[in-house]
Amino acid sequence: MSDAIKHECGISVIRLLKPLEYYKEKYGTAFYGVNKMYLMMEKQHNRGQDGAGFASIKLDVAPGERYMSRVRSIAQQPIQDIFAQINDRINTTLQEHPEYVDDVAAQKKNIPYIGEVLLGHVRYGTFGKNSIESVHPFLRQNNWMHRNIIVAGNFNMTNVHELFDNLIQIGQHPKEMADTVTVMEKIGHFLDDAVAKLYKQIKKEGYTKQEASPIIAERLKVHKILRRAAKNWDGGYAMAGLLGHGDAFVLRDPAGIRPTYYYQDDEVVVVASERPAIQTVFNVPYESVKELDPGHAIIVKKDGTSSINQILEPVERKACSFERIYFSRGSDKEIYQERKKLGRLVFPQILKAIDHDIKNTVFSYIPNTAETSFFGMVREAQNYLNKRKEEQILSIGSEITSQELHEILEVRPRIEKVAIKDAKLRTFITQDSSRDDLVTHVYDISYGSVKKGDNLVIIDDSIVRGTTLKKSILRILDRLSPKKIIVVSSAPQIRYPDCYGIDMAKLEDFIAFRAALALHEERKTMSHVEDIYNKCLKQLNTKDKDVINYVREFYAPFTADEISQKIGELLSPEDIKAEVEIIYQSVESLHEACPKNLGDWYFTGNYPTPGGNRVVNKAFINFYEGKNERAY
Repeated sequence: MSDAIKHECGISVIRLLKPLEYYKEKYGTAFYGVNKMYLMMEKQHNRGQDGAGFASIKLDVAPGERYMSRVRSIAQQPIQDIFAQINDRINTTLQEHPEYVDDVAAQKKNIPYIGEVLLGHVRYGTFGKNSIESVHPFLRQNNWMHRNIIVAGNFNMTNVHELFDNLIQIGQHPKEMADTVTVMEKIGHFLDDAVAKLYKQIKKEGYTKQEASPIIAERLKVHKILRRAAKNWDGGYAMAGLLGHGDAFVLRDPAGIRPTYYYQDDEVVVVASERPAIQTVFNVPYESVKELDPGHAIIVKKDGTSSINQILEPVERKACSFERIYFSRGSDKEIYQERKKLGRLVFPQILKAIDHDIKNTVFSYIPNTAETSFFGMVREAQNYLNKRKEEQILSIGSEITSQELHEILEVRPRIEKVAIKDAKLRTFITQDSSRDDLVTHVYDISYGSVKKGDNLVIIDDSIVRGTTLKKSILRILDRLSPKKIIVVSSAPQIRYPDCYGIDMAKLEDFIAFRAALALHEERKTMSHVEDIYNKCLKQLNTKDKDVINYVREFYAPFTADEISQKIGELLSPEDIKAEVEIIYQSVESLHEACPKNLGDWYFTGNYPTPGGNRVVNKAFINFYEGKNERAY
């Protein structure tokens, strides 16, 4: 993506179902789980680069022995930093105690991090502080083993203020209003309540206090705790948790907004945000990795038994389509095909923009995630040319000469790698976006790849803010002297903010919003904009379920083509020589390409939860009042 957009998190849970000695015997190391977690986190590195965390729980340890470990990092390479710390601790202990090398029981007793239940998390610091305290997993500690809880998630709650107030009403004093803390404390409250009730019941049955602990662990109903805790959550989430005695769970939101996949066999249960991460790390086929149904939790009890439980009533499935276009790993079988189809479906608009002149058109892409949609676009161009060639050959018939046939067959799409990203330069300048001259050089070009007077078609996965496009890409592409530059977005126009975990919170950041605003100003309809503001204001105290998204009315007077044309004008540098045209995917084609992921609120304003409508209206109020803050 030409504009850097941050996505919050990726999670991984690994539950080893055999004793550690089994993995030592079969795989040569008792650190099998730790090694696999490192790979799972690295394979999901695309989902977070600002912070990472790891936690583990050891089963069946003696009182007084440490059974929970956690390490977090906000270093420049946080995953490597975490596992460097873990490896250093393991290696130091083994050097000091060589007798532990072949003694798995001694390793488990004396070396932290070596557990049967493991939780990993990678994070982008999208909002607020990117401090170590903000990095998952979060830990809620208690001397009762069952009341300890470790939580990490890929999520954002739209109603964190309401959830915070709920905690106060039940007598808690949360240390901060962050949604992670609020969610953890809500689970913790009902966990405490369930443990207390079980303890009372078990005591009545005549068991001693000491005998009660393992019985509580056995009888604890995690699905019931989650049902009570998640009752009022409004957001998109894949929430993972470990309980101190060894139970583990991952809960997915009822609309399936955030992705969750799992795999299990007789050795391991693994859950993650990305299917190909599981496939690669555990070397299992696509069909063996299942998607967790919306509103359900996968729960692994301390004894190793697992179950899928419905926690919340599923609603209309609105799995995030933007996640498929950009954030998820393109190595996923379905995502790879979807991205290719996005490129194929946008080709008719490209053909119109170049006036069907493929012979004098160069096709390229903006690295790196747009590469797959580029393949789909080029394949469709080849299909179009093949059809034309067939018609030409048939029209000439048997009289065709060898030279005529050669000339017809010689025409093919001209494919070049025109734009080259300088990743190191980008990393250097992101700390100061005002250095426009440096921003210009984030991309370089392949000189000689385009002839003077050619059309240049360049596809990106999406055009969100357009900043890099205007300051860097278009300026540098213009040096190749094309007649026309057509920038293609494989995603539709992003018009509405996200509130479920992707860093797109302010309306005025979107080039589509700025284009529609410019059209209102040109057509002298700013009074309509004020009316929308007043409608949003009137809903500030309305219950979420009754809130209407009035920001849709902001775009309603204009066609998608009119907004795209204005975007082209706004993004064209004043001194550019080439004509610039911007093409966006249609929402209908997006749905055709990603039929299982119809979460399209970025493009349509059709939010999957009531809190989304409140957030978008508040974002409009913030824009109108000039407040530079997020709406939730």
